[in-house]
Order: sequence, then structure tokens, then C-alpha cells
Amino acid sequence: MLAFEVLRAVDERDAYANLVLPPLLRKAREKEGFEARDAALATELVYGTLRRQGTYDAIIAACVDRPLREVDPPVLDVLSLGAHQLLGTRIPPHAAVSATVELARAVLGEGRAKFVNAVLRKITRQDLDAWLAEVAPPYEKDAEDHLAVMHSHPRWVVSALWDALGGGRAGIEALLAADNERPEVTLVARPGRIGVEELAGAAETEPGRWSPYALRLAEGGEPGAIESVRDGRAGVQDEGSQLVAIALANVPLEGPDTRWLDGCAGPGGKAALLGALAAGRGAALLASEKQPHRARLVERALAGNPGPYQVIAADGTRPPWREGSFDRVLVDVPCSGLGALRRRPEARWRRRPEDLDGFGPLQRGLLTEALKAVRVGGVVGYATCSPHLAETRVVVDDVLKKHGGGELVDARPYFPGVDALGDGPDVQLWPHLHGTDAMYLALIRRTA
Repeated sequence: MLAFEVLRAVDERDAYANLVLPPLLRKAREKEGFEARDAALATELVYGTLRRQGTYDAIIAACVDRPLREVDPPVLDVLSLGAHQLLGTRIPPHAAVSATVELARAVLGEGRAKFVNAVLRKITRQDLDAWLAEVAPPYEKDAEDHLAVMHSHPRWVVSALWDALGGGRAGIEALLAADNERPEVTLVARPGRIGVEELAGAAETEPGRWSPYALRLAEGGEPGAIESVRDGRAGVQDEGSQLVAIALANVPLEGPDTRWLDGCAGPGGKAALLGALAAGRGAALLASEKQPHRARLVERALAGNPGPYQVIAADGTRPPWREGSFDRVLVDVPCSGLGALRRRPEARWRRRPEDLDGFGPLQRGLLTEALKAVRVGGVVGYATCSPHLAETRVVVDDVLKKHGGGELVDARPYFPGVDALGDGPDVQLWPHLHGTDAMYLALIRRTA
């Protein structure tokens, strides 16, 4: 029932599962005696169903006698939950069918529960590999459609990721498969506030792969149970996000290095790390966020920072600061989020190609103002959590071509120890190569 509630919230309210699920789990623990294994199963059912939705839709479509669009959404959610139990877990088929029909009876009524039972019985006739062989078009006939069904991504997303990644079949299949894996929880020990060794002693962890401040939390670990996470000395932050902040901080500058800006600071993860790094250099951070409620999240993340900082609510396309006010500027622009599909699997079904038309002018405006905000000789870091070329290199090239006054800096040396960084000068991280979200960073030095 809990997993069904989350899927309905995602479908009806455009909610995100990672925001809806935790409070429901807490309530279930408090009022219904939910145990850890119950919570783990509910979490797997939610995220597994959302990740494999496209594949399950194709299989369910082969088992019903009407177009899938004519199946009521609540019924389709129940069928998808049942399909995931049958094809994506080790739950015995009879138990999966029985539990799903019982759910259908409770939330849909007896008549539609019979329909659910009939469809699930058809799905049980073969395993996932056999179903994929039946419902996915041959790769040789339509490579993108084949990959879309096999790896449960919209076709346009497959095409966009393939263009950004380049290469042949093996690379794109590895990337799409990585998008469907459960991401690790990565912690950041904010320098000057807590050391990595002290944080490691507070929970079962392993060192991060690349960031000197990263620790990977053991499976099943609860970040909220760690005191240093609760009080802000440490945080939950993907390693790719950490690397972007570290790279900007590592670029050498000539002249002063005392004023740093995070121009799109919400919800505050990068700002907290930048603020800690700035404090270690004797620099001050200004963290700006357009939305007041997100600015409050930034304030919370920065509270207790060892050095000077200020948080303001301001529009980065119409900033209140004077031109040339900063030595280092980070602008992590709003984007499609295609680089974080492991964490927000519903985003792949929610986004549309035309969404990029709305993001493009905003991204260009923010980068243009960021270049104005930095002094001559200072550096801007343009970051997105998307590998889509229309949100990364195309934006950077367009702004530099139109406005001039800046040159790309090779970012690769400022990701020390990280391999497979491509030809530069910008850096694109990948889930299947680096174990991070697909973060992008271009470093631009203002020259005039």
C-alpha cells in the first residue's frame, strides 16, 4: 500500500519519490510497526518500478487487450508494482500475484482486481529476458528504440545521452544500465568543520573514489542517524557535486582571492563545501539563490561555517552585485536533471525534449551574468547536472562567442586522480565511468 501511495503522488502531483517516501516510511515505523526489512522492500518497489517503468509498460501492453493509454493510471500503477515483483525481485510468483491482487482489491475494487489478476498471470508465463526478447525491437532494426525498451529510458533521452557520450553500443548500454542501479549514499566531511577520519568513525563507511572529503555510506546506512550530518558539519552530497566545487577552488589565480560567489546556491550542498574551502583560504562566500525557501535551505547548510559568508535571495540573471566583484564564481544552473536519473528515476518520464527550450535562455543568462560578476583574471565554473550537449558545451560556446572576454581553462588537472576525463578542456563525469552523477563543469577565465 505504501509503495502504491508514492506512485500515485508521483503520477498525480508530479511529486518526487525521494521527497514523498521518507515521511511515509517514518509514519509507518511509528504507527504501524514497520521493520527495516519492510522499509527496504517498500523502497525497492518504489524505485525499482519507477526505473523500469518503460520496460514494464511494454510488457503490460503485450498482455492487455486495449491500448495502454486506455488503462486507468491507478490500475497501471498496481500492474507495474506487480510486474516489478514478478520480473525484478526474488519474490515467489504466487506471492507476488497474491499480494498485488490483494492491493488491487483494496484500492481499486473487486472488478478491477480480477483484471489485474488476469494480466499478472500472463506476465508469469516467462521471465524478464524472454519478455525483452519479445517486446524490444531488434537492435539492428532500430538501435535507439531497442535500447529504450531494454533499459527503460525514453527514446529521446537515449538519443541525447548517446550524442553526449559518443562511441558505440557498449558505452551507451553501460550508461543506461548504470542509470538503473541504486546509487550509493555519499557523505561529505566539510573541511574546517569535521575531518574525514572523525566522520568515518561515526558510521560504517568506505572512502570515496575521488574526493578527499567523500565517504560512501554502507548499504542500509541512515544518514539522518549520524550526529555530524544532523548538525551540518557533514552532509549528503554526490561525489561528482563535490568534485565540481573542489575543481573551481583548485584553479590558480593571480592577484586577490578573497571573494567567492555561488550564484545558484540552492539547496546548499555545493555552497556549504565552497564556504568551507573558502574559509580555509581566508576568503568569504556570498551564496545567492532566487527562491526564498531554497535560500533558507542554503542558510541551514552554511550555518556554523568556520569563515565569513552571506546568503541572499536574488535573481542571478538580474544580480544586485557590481560587475567584477568576485574572484571565483560558481553557477550551477537549473537544468533537465538528466545526469541524476539514478536518484530521480521519475524525471526521465516527466521531462520532454521541449523542456530544454525553456532552460536554454536561463542558462545563457546566468552564465553571462556570472562572467560579468568575476574580475578580470578570475574564474567562473559553469556546472550542470546534465550531460545533454544543449545544456553544456553548446551553452558555453554560445556565450563565449556572443560576449567574448573569456577563455576556457583545461579543467582536467583540477580533478586530481580522476581518470577517463576525455579530451577537455571541459569535464563530463559519468555514472558508469566514475560512479557519480553525470555532472558537467567548464572553467572560464575572464580575460577582458
